[in-house]
Amino acid sequence: MKVVIIGGVAGGATAAARLRRLKEDAQIIILERSGYISYANCGLPYYIGGEIKEKRELALNTPESFFNRFRIDARVGHEVTEIDPKRRLLTVRRLEDGAAYQESYDRLILSPGAKPVIPAVPGTELDRVFTLRTVEDTFAIDSFIGQFHPQKAVVIGGGFIGLEMTENLTRRGISVTLLQRSGQVMPPFDADMAALLHGEIKRQGVELKLYTDVTALRAAGERVIVEQKNGPALETDMVVLAVGVQPDSTLAEKAGLRLGIRGSIWTDAHMRTSDENIYAVGDAVQVSHFVTGQPALIALAGPANKQGRIAADNIAGIPRQYHGSQGSSILKLFELTAAATGINEKEARRQGLDYDYVILSPSSHASYYPGAVPLTMKVLFEVPTGRILGAQIAGVDGVDKRIDVLAAAIRGEMKAEDLTELDLAYAPPYSSAKDPVNMAGYMIENLLEGLVRQVHWDEAVSSAGALRAASAEDTGEPLLLDVRTVREFGRGHIEGALNIPLDQLRERIHEIPQNRTLYVYCHSGLRSYLACRILSQSGRVCCNVAGGYGFYEKTML
Repeated sequence: MKVVIIGGVAGGATAAARLRRLKEDAQIIILERSGYISYANCGLPYYIGGEIKEKRELALNTPESFFNRFRIDARVGHEVTEIDPKRRLLTVRRLEDGAAYQESYDRLILSPGAKPVIPAVPGTELDRVFTLRTVEDTFAIDSFIGQFHPQKAVVIGGGFIGLEMTENLTRRGISVTLLQRSGQVMPPFDADMAALLHGEIKRQGVELKLYTDVTALRAAGERVIVEQKNGPALETDMVVLAVGVQPDSTLAEKAGLRLGIRGSIWTDAHMRTSDENIYAVGDAVQVSHFVTGQPALIALAGPANKQGRIAADNIAGIPRQYHGSQGSSILKLFELTAAATGINEKEARRQGLDYDYVILSPSSHASYYPGAVPLTMKVLFEVPTGRILGAQIAGVDGVDKRIDVLAAAIRGEMKAEDLTELDLAYAPPYSSAKDPVNMAGYMIENLLEGLVRQVHWDEAVSSAGALRAASAEDTGEPLLLDVRTVREFGRGHIEGALNIPLDQLRERIHEIPQNRTLYVYCHSGLRSYLACRILSQSGRVCCNVAGGYGFYEKTML
């Protein structure tokens, strides 16, 4: 059997290695357009920032190492220009000299990846305007910085690449302005959680401009002028375009293969395309979202590797299915770590799901052990089943552990009650006896069982006109109750809120009207939960404000 793989990196290289382990007698060829057969795509920004020192560290495998280890014919600088499915022939152009030749196949695996989205504005072809997708792109940016020593850079786009480039250019001593067309960075996050990232970006001295629509880029000597629709032009030394990626499905389309959403390559659960002899894997393929079951595009290395393995298994005669992606991802942003898995609120609403979420701010490990730092967690769940739908976490330490546990919980279709019973490792330097994941389960369980009602800050703030401190009059309107200490209240509070510290609540409960719905908050949501248990058992209608004043301060002020 002769198997040709178009594209290396994650999906293609994984498929090749897996196939060799299964079929020693197969002829395996990889045709890669770039100069690198398998490289650390996710590590490219960190080479520019200086965290990765050596060029060779970016190359996970070379054509020589692939041949020596697996006897795989890996050809770099070879671009496939046409697929003839009927004849099972490829037209290949050797980029070194432009020579063309044909290559036959019995089975073909497409792993073309995704390509950067280039905005439809003048000037994107300028010498000082860069994209980052390949090792060659990385070296071009690094060489430019080394030669011209830019003082200012504009990064357009606040997704993974945009944020990682913002950090690493800043670490190179370059003053960065980050432009984002929408009102938030990091699309997997909801706007409230993205606000935590906005705060970290600004704390690091980066100028963040939201709702910014770039209309043109133009050269001005050794500078680039960035024209904005709703603001003054920016003058900079370099521009990085990071507005997103799109499936590189040109070959598949020309070959007449069935396409999926947004021009992606359609495959079945076996990673087989509409042609039974052609498989496709990686960033270019449409997948099923594990949570919703709907078609999705999820350009991440983890899914690409899994799909490559599954395609190889099926070609080798081992029936294997890919059951979907859930978008588990993590980002280092200066001193902050941000991670997400499953779906966010935007997607839950789009799918018409009945959902709610909890906000909690636990410590990364036991608070009495030195070095504990807070996490901010948002966990979405289905109502009334309690099935975990998604999670978003931001913090300095312990983010990766919790997002991975929650990702596994989603994959296992766990409910809140299952989270409460997870037996997770505990020692004071690493966690708490009640791990934050357990705590999320307890909070959801309390809501579903009716032990506490909940209101979110957007609803509370939208009712601000009705939130007035208690008086001699019982108007029946909502009352915002702050149960923090007097000192905390003095450092900042919601205007019109009544302050009765939790420890005084039982003695002063007579000050709170019986016929007013109470929106109760503290700093994080714990003391306000305790207050609601007291108040509800006194016959009052009480709603705990999710996340507390700490979350409000970080996300809404």
